[in-house]
Amino acid sequence: MSSVSADVELQPVDGESLTIADQTAMFHLVVVAIDPYTHESAWILETAGRILTNFHGADCRVAWLVRAPAVDAEAFLGPWAERVLTFADPEGTAIRALGVTEIPAIVHVGTDLSIVGRADGWDPAEWKAVTDNLAEIMAWNKVPLPRPGDPVPFPGVPADA
Repeated sequence: MSSVSADVELQPVDGESLTIADQTAMFHLVVVAIDPYTHESAWILETAGRILTNFHGADCRVAWLVRAPAVDAEAFLGPWAERVLTFADPEGTAIRALGVTEIPAIVHVGTDLSIVGRADGWDPAEWKAVTDNLAEIMAWNKVPLPRPGDPVPFPGVPADA
């Protein structure tokens, strides 16, 4: 099991930057990493939003982690930026620190900064493994994946691009 450095900065689009240690001090953190300049992130937007909002109310913090400046992140996400905490990561620093190799990706970080689960690119079975484990840890409802209307599996774009 890998972990993330405590000093990785996360910049909310509407607030002051905090470290990932601050963000995970009391709750697990689950982020979906996307890049608004790619088709792949647009293809997964609704499905990822459904996944994140499924865990509203659970003992975890859910968020978008967008490889873009705040203004572009909000423009791309539209109403999703208001419904789900959104971090802007224009240089991809936090995305790389989480070990993401392909975008889109889902990452579950524990309160001890361990990477509890990660799935790069869009493979419903891999994302389901991450979200089912999260649901078990949180004693929460599982997300049905895939669901009719979800995209077929596809590789993501390189996270270090």
